[in-house]
Amino acid sequence: MPPLTSARVDAWLWAVRLFKTRSAANAACRAGHVRVNGERVKAAQAVRPGDEVRARIAGFERIVVVKTCLVKRVGAPAAAEALTDLTPPPPPREEVAAVPVRDRGAGRPTKRDRREIERLRDRAES
Repeated sequence: MPPLTSARVDAWLWAVRLFKTRSAANAACRAGHVRVNGERVKAAQAVRPGDEVRARIAGFERIVVVKTCLVKRVGAPAAAEALTDLTPPPPPREEVAAVPVRDRGAGRPTKRDRREIERLRDRAES
């Protein structure tokens, strides 16, 4: 059987294990979290070798280039060979701004609390 020249983007994302289920990949496409070559795509859009796929997964963007088209789920080693991962490494924990946590049910922050929160945010941005 000759290798595939194209595959549905949702099936490919699922086959290379970027999404746990095909329906999750389909939902991400419908929500606009998947881009192929910079364009938002529907789930049935075809991907070909050489296409750049950007998928927003759990708040982080994964950037991969299609090497091989797959439509069936494969093992992790085969999935790793089917793509080139260009995702930059995540920022160190020190650079990620700490979000102040308020107790549940504490209500609206007072003026003093709000000023402290703004002071913390200003420090985190600097």
